Amino acid sequence: MSPTSDTAVPLLQATGIQKRFGRVVALREGNLSLAHNEVHAIVGDNGAGKSTLIKIISGVFRPDGGALRLDGEPVTILNPREARQLGIETVYQDLALADHLDAAANLFLGRELYRRPPLSWFGFLDKRAMRERAEEEMRRLKIGIQSVEEPVISLSGGQRQAVAVARAIAWGTRIVIMDEPTAALGVRESGMVLELITEVKRQGLAVVMISHNLPEVFMVADRITVLRLGRTITTLRRDETTLEEVVGMMTGAVSVAA
Repeated sequence: MSPTSDTAVPLLQATGIQKRFGRVVALREGNLSLAHNEVHAIVGDNGAGKSTLIKIISGVFRPDGGALRLDGEPVTILNPREARQLGIETVYQDLALADHLDAAANLFLGRELYRRPPLSWFGFLDKRAMRERAEEEMRRLKIGIQSVEEPVISLSGGQRQAVAVARAIAWGTRIVIMDEPTAALGVRESGMVLELITEVKRQGLAVVMISHNLPEVFMVADRITVLRLGRTITTLRRDETTLEEVVGMMTGAVSVAA
């Protein structure tokens, strides 16, 4: 069965999600249906509610209304830790990397492996095990980094993004959310990240990506959800629409039939 089949139970479904910050309504009606093993793009102008929606899914914000379902079952995600326990990992724009640590240490940030007792009692890390696991993840995702022992501050923008994505995939068993994954990257590095997104899908995970770069969205996304003024306008298959139509929906120039 294809990942976008209408008869398949969605991996993740957000229905009627609402969020207010005081008097500001950030999300009026956020809807998202994520299929298994697909790349799903969320697009919209600034203030459309894209980041609010994914932060609710990833446990950063609690919704004021609406419902979330995982494999058809209702779920409540109270914090990012609960999201991670459900197999949902998020790569934000700032990447949340520790510049002075190497790639292996960043992969295990907050999940460090320790030596066997009694060494673990004194905080001794199992750096060899972490390095070997990091090398394995880099190979699996075809990430070109010379050494996982290299400080991430010395890596290129695309390589840093790749380390953050590798960390998400190493621990995310179901869904990887990526917020503007190619922002501030050059053409070559953006291409590297887009190849990485495709590789993540090949590894059997579903990807949700937020992006303002519509040409890139049309390169990798299976489906596209359009948000405008805090509401989900529509979800379309990439091969059933055009970039111009999506821009029109984002701006309100193109209406969507109810």
